[in-house]
Amino acid sequence: MKKSVFVQQNGSECDFNNSDSWVILSPIEQSIKRKIEAVGTPLKDWDIQINYGIKTGFNDAFIISTEKRNEILANCQTEDERTRTAELIRPILRGRDIKRYGYDWAGLYLIATFPSRHYDIEMYPAVKKHLLSFGMERLEQTGKTHIVNGEKIKSRKKTNNKWFETQDSISYWDLFYKPKICWKAVGRKLAFSLVDGGIFLTAPASFISAGESNEIILSYLCSKVGTYYIYKNSDTTGAGDIMLNIQSLIKFPVPLNTNVNINASDDEIDKDIFTSYGFTKDEILYINSQI
Repeated sequence: MKKSVFVQQNGSECDFNNSDSWVILSPIEQSIKRKIEAVGTPLKDWDIQINYGIKTGFNDAFIISTEKRNEILANCQTEDERTRTAELIRPILRGRDIKRYGYDWAGLYLIATFPSRHYDIEMYPAVKKHLLSFGMERLEQTGKTHIVNGEKIKSRKKTNNKWFETQDSISYWDLFYKPKICWKAVGRKLAFSLVDGGIFLTAPASFISAGESNEIILSYLCSKVGTYYIYKNSDTTGAGDIMLNIQSLIKFPVPLNTNVNINASDDEIDKDIFTSYGFTKDEILYINSQI
C-alpha cells in the first residue's frame, strides 16, 4: 500500500501512517531518519532480551537499607540460615541511581522472594519476622481492604502469589545475575549503564541482556545519534521529562555489523557512529544542534 504523506510548501513531510503520532519532518530530518532506519536493525529484532525491573508491590517491606540487611543477618540462628539469607537479599538499583555509563548504588537491598523461585519462607525465619513486622494484611496479595486498629489497610493487588513473595513472578530472574544494560524510565536526560551481574533493578527502570553485544549496544544508546533518535521517538511528560519505556526503545535501529571502537573517547565513538550511518556534515551538525 502506498504511504500517505502530506508535503508542505517548505518541503517538510508529515507521515499520517505513523501509528504513534503525526510528526512533521523537515527535509534534513527525513534524510537522517531514512539513513538510521536503512542501516540499523531495530533492537526488537536483535537476539537480545529486554525486561522490566522488579515490582514488589510494597517497596517499604522488600527494599531495605544496608543496616536492616545486617540486622536480619544478625538475627539468623545458624550459619546455614545466614548463608541462605545473604544469597536471598540482593543489592538493587533504582532508576535514579543509573547514570550515563555508570551508577551510584545507594546501599539498598532487595528481599528477592520471586514466585518463580518457589521459596519456602520457613527456611528464612529472620526474613519472615522482618516481613511480618509490616502486617499480614498489608503483605497479602488479595487486593482486599482491611481495618486494623481503626485504620484502613490495603493489601497488594490480587495475584496468585504468596504473602511473602514479590508482586511479579520474575521468570527471568537468572538474567539479573549477568551483566546487563540498565536505564531509568523517566528523566530529563537519558542514562544508560552497564551493570554488573548480581545487582538487581526496580521497575519502572528496565534492562537489556545482550551478552557479548552489551557494550556495542550501550555505545550506540549513549551516543549523540542514540540521544537524538530516542528523544524523537519517545513520549515526554508535561514537565519535559522523557518517558522511555521498552516499547519506545526497541524501535532504535543499531547496525548489526559495526566498526565502533568501544574503548575510544566519547567524541571518537560518536564519529564512528556517524560514519556507520553515512551522515553528511550537515546532518551531523543538525544532530549536534538538537542534543
